[in-house]
Amino acid sequence: MVSLTASVIAMGLVGEANAMGRVGGVIDQSIVEPSLSSGWQFRQAGSDEWLPATVPGCNHLDLLANKKIPDPFWRMNEADLQWIDKEDWEYKTSFEVAPGLLKKEHIELHFAGLDTYAEVSLNGSVILSADNMFREWDVDVKNQLKAGQNELHVFFRSPIVEGIKKHDALGYALRVGNNDRAEHGNVPGNKKVSVFTRKPGYHFGWDWGPRLVSSGIWRPITLKAWDQAQLRDLRIVQNSQSEKRASLSAFYEVESAAEGTADLVVRMDGNVTVETTVKLKPGTNSYRLDFEIKNPELWWCNGLGDPHLYQISGTLKQGKQTFSLSHRIGIRTVELVREKDDMGTSFYFKVNGVPIFMKGANYIPNDIFITRVSDEKYRKVIQTAADSNFNMLRVWGGGFYENDIFYDLCDEMGILVWQDFMFACNLFPGDGAFLENVRQEAIDNVKRLRNHSCIAMWCGNNEILVSNFKEAEVVKGENFKPQEKQLWEDYDSLFHKVLPSVVKAEDPGRFYWSSSPSAGPGLVSRTVGLEHGDEHYWGVWHQKKPYETYSTYIARFMSEYGFQSFPELRTIKEFALPEDYGLTTDVMNHHQRSPVGNKAIEHYLLQSYRQPKDFEAFLYVGQVLQAELIKYAIEAHRRAMPFCMGTLYWQLNDCWPVASWSSMDSSLRWKAEQYFVKKAFEPLLLSPFEKEGILEFHLVNDALLTRPGKLRLQLLDFDGKVLWKKSVDGEILANGEKTVFSIPRSELLQGQDDQKVVLLAEWVESDAVQADALFYFRRVKDLSLPKPNVDVAFAPVEDGFDITLKTDRLAKNCYLTLGDDDGFFEDNYFDLLPGKEVAVHLKTKLDRESLKRVFVCRTLDGAFETKQ
Repeated sequence: MVSLTASVIAMGLVGEANAMGRVGGVIDQSIVEPSLSSGWQFRQAGSDEWLPATVPGCNHLDLLANKKIPDPFWRMNEADLQWIDKEDWEYKTSFEVAPGLLKKEHIELHFAGLDTYAEVSLNGSVILSADNMFREWDVDVKNQLKAGQNELHVFFRSPIVEGIKKHDALGYALRVGNNDRAEHGNVPGNKKVSVFTRKPGYHFGWDWGPRLVSSGIWRPITLKAWDQAQLRDLRIVQNSQSEKRASLSAFYEVESAAEGTADLVVRMDGNVTVETTVKLKPGTNSYRLDFEIKNPELWWCNGLGDPHLYQISGTLKQGKQTFSLSHRIGIRTVELVREKDDMGTSFYFKVNGVPIFMKGANYIPNDIFITRVSDEKYRKVIQTAADSNFNMLRVWGGGFYENDIFYDLCDEMGILVWQDFMFACNLFPGDGAFLENVRQEAIDNVKRLRNHSCIAMWCGNNEILVSNFKEAEVVKGENFKPQEKQLWEDYDSLFHKVLPSVVKAEDPGRFYWSSSPSAGPGLVSRTVGLEHGDEHYWGVWHQKKPYETYSTYIARFMSEYGFQSFPELRTIKEFALPEDYGLTTDVMNHHQRSPVGNKAIEHYLLQSYRQPKDFEAFLYVGQVLQAELIKYAIEAHRRAMPFCMGTLYWQLNDCWPVASWSSMDSSLRWKAEQYFVKKAFEPLLLSPFEKEGILEFHLVNDALLTRPGKLRLQLLDFDGKVLWKKSVDGEILANGEKTVFSIPRSELLQGQDDQKVVLLAEWVESDAVQADALFYFRRVKDLSLPKPNVDVAFAPVEDGFDITLKTDRLAKNCYLTLGDDDGFFEDNYFDLLPGKEVAVHLKTKLDRESLKRVFVCRTLDGAFETKQ
């Protein structure tokens, strides 16, 4: 029998708002919304063995908890677990209902998330057939409930078997790109079935993730009871803002069973702002209450100001019954500006009327098993984004519409969200049933998320347009073959009609962009020109273009690009044994899902670095390579403002331990890339760049104030001797980019050996260095790196140690590590110049003696097998 747990709810008690009780494990008539989260069991359909289950959860995690399967991430276990998605699964629980609850006029079961093909029965009667993991379902169960014990049963049909049925019935072939590969799983006939099932595409495998197609109850089930009327939805709309006041409206959606009256109240930070009495009619009622906030504090994106939030609640009171919904609202405007200019068509975001360069990354789900991602992990991921100077994350369309906590944290930390609808890379059906299912999915999620200040825009899909259609066909309607015409009509219906109509109806204040990348509806950016839209650039990586192409292939908004690395050795130990270490072992290949992955890494590594001496050195050098290349791209994009006004690299995080494009691994350990990105996204960037023999010094300023100062340059040998120096006065434009100084390479070097020198550039304001950068004149493999002697001193502080490092010679890419012990270095993989001390804060619970035993500072000179 289910044991009901008390929790804070959106809807209140009879005569008491925002509370929930528990009475001896039995649902009492005073309880409005208890969660049916305990007492669950599950089994493989046809089995006689019922086992304990966790709800919310999934069948893979329940099998794992009951020791029926091994860890799917360990070595190659994933391959042996592909049978799970071909089977049906059953879940059941029981709960008791007090007779008083049945006196309520209305009783519903609310299913926040069922994955995916689910038949739900209550006391032997089928009450719901669900077929979309992204939807919510409300079912009237007053006639099925009884006093005393009730049985709830959920039967999940195999998503693969159901997908095959839909695949075979379609009548024409859909193109399926990046997932559903034969090597990811043994679907009979290698049929591509993922596109027929509304669940996360990455569950079916991707080029950075495993194939583990789960079923289960992935969001809570709650029992809701009320009399006469209930508050279904509360939407807060900002009408206008000024320094003196912000005008807002609260839109109430009230369901009523009969005519009557009710009191509506809006509260701001707990204080009554406006209240009124309204007449109710049977059915769905809509009401608008206008209110103002005087002298509003604005919500700003990270780096430009405080993301201030107001707590706005809306209450419906009818007799003794009270219902309340509450949202945290930021007063701000966000616009995506698409205007013709002398460079093409703009693509940039304005926040509170200010053009903002967007800095951030693409975000994927934090685990292949969604329900085991803790609130703490969410906070660490979004905190990493904020600490790394991000102001935007793109929620990619092959995952899922994220949990509320993700958007809550983005609201709190000033991280704007580019929100994809859940479609990526593949073509999808266009029949009426599929489109209506998606329409309801979109309504559910737009309504759930629209009150979040962080949502900047809605995007129809990821890479479907650019991967599947030619511009001449879709724009001019020319040369369509019969099936091509059908594919385009399906695409057009879904992304140019269904989804934008939902956004227009449910969230009209936000921009809808039909596909990324594109130059607009039906236009492929790289065909019509990069001057008109957003772009995903994979010439560096898939096509093995020179990494310098990052500085020339630039669109108005760079929404995806990336480079791979393996995680550090400590993370690799989480899935591999020592005998698995190496690039060609079966286990390491299993945790490298890109078909070109290791070859591409090696190709670029050997262009800039010498051959690493062993596997651990390869991990280290590979991370430095990834970091340097993405830093190079980011700086190029920022130097190109205002032509380019955004850079979102692929990708921030991982869903399992793997070689991938992430900047932090599945255990949230920062790779070298994360440290480099943090610096490349600093509000003030100093970026040296060589072009046709001329060394240019660019300064990019995100701040809204002009900054006068001085550019200070020093040419140093690797022993720290100053060979040349110069200072130049300058001024950096507010919210802009400026080339402060240019000098021919030959004039700067003046005959010095370019293999043995480095240029230190610093931007100085009032004698304080505000930004700096190092420029090397050769690739690392051609530098005459010395063997440094690095001195280290530890000073204990409250949460760890302050570590001071200094060196007698250049120490390239100092990598600080504690081996297998826990700790976080706030800076890492940096270059240490002779004569300049660097202080690094380490967060750790280690004591001094333990720290001395495990601390290692590794430098690049010792990573290669060839002598210099």
